Amino acid sequence: MRIRATVAAVTGALALSALVAPVAQAADTSSSYRTDATKAFAAAHAAGSGNTTFSTAADAADPDVTFSNLKIASAIKVGTTNEVTTSVTYTMTHGTDVDITSDDFATGPVIYKGSYDSPSNVVGGDYPATCTATSSTTASCKGDINIYPADAYLVNADAGTWTAGALALTYSDQDGSVQGETDQGSLGTTKVQRYSKLTVNAGPEPVYKGKTITSTGKLSRANWEDGHYHGYTNQPVKLQFRKAGTTTYTTVKTVYSDSYGNLKATATAGYDGYWRFSFAGTTTTPAVSAVGDYVDVK
Repeated sequence: MRIRATVAAVTGALALSALVAPVAQAADTSSSYRTDATKAFAAAHAAGSGNTTFSTAADAADPDVTFSNLKIASAIKVGTTNEVTTSVTYTMTHGTDVDITSDDFATGPVIYKGSYDSPSNVVGGDYPATCTATSSTTASCKGDINIYPADAYLVNADAGTWTAGALALTYSDQDGSVQGETDQGSLGTTKVQRYSKLTVNAGPEPVYKGKTITSTGKLSRANWEDGHYHGYTNQPVKLQFRKAGTTTYTTVKTVYSDSYGNLKATATAGYDGYWRFSFAGTTTTPAVSAVGDYVDVK
């Protein structure tokens, strides 16, 4: 799909600044690519959903490219502070008039939440992808998606499935401004998930055989809006046991986290070994298992 995005269109996208500005703030100040890419993408899709700021003169500046064979991680786990980077590869097919080595050309991957025509959030990379020509009109490209949770441009509602795409920009050789943009969506999907944590404490220790072992813990996940971890409530979590000298955990029972994410489960002591909680994960939150807690049985 060809999308036009002139300088005027980028200016007209200021209404979408809530979407793109935090992304720009996260970027290294030595590179404006992230800002250019997200603003141009937003401007193009603002116009696609009714914005009339497009100039038909942009056709000649739009790079003649299409994208395919995009590969991205199935899930991106994002906590509250650390930058998260995931690599994306794709094939770019371009017209003979496109010089992919020019300083006036850049391409890179993007992921977006919601529909392609009207995304609610867009994330790209700090720098353009690196492309290697495989023929006179095709190239193999590799770029990054960079996510900065500490900059608070993700909200909790963003957790879940995102769609992957790619774009290309052309720049003016006079002032370096964006002259044209082509993007393509629906090239793949990934889950952007709220990083999860799980703890366990089993006791008493030591315990006599046949007596009750009580395991307590907590299931929590990142809150992107306040930068802290909070309990993940009403979630099924398995209590598992691994006998000393073995390598496999066996599920003993399933319990549910309470309104604070707390867990409690009891079992009968039989052998020395390790007790843990294990959570299977959801679309918005990745699977996680606690480090096993050893209990000596007398």
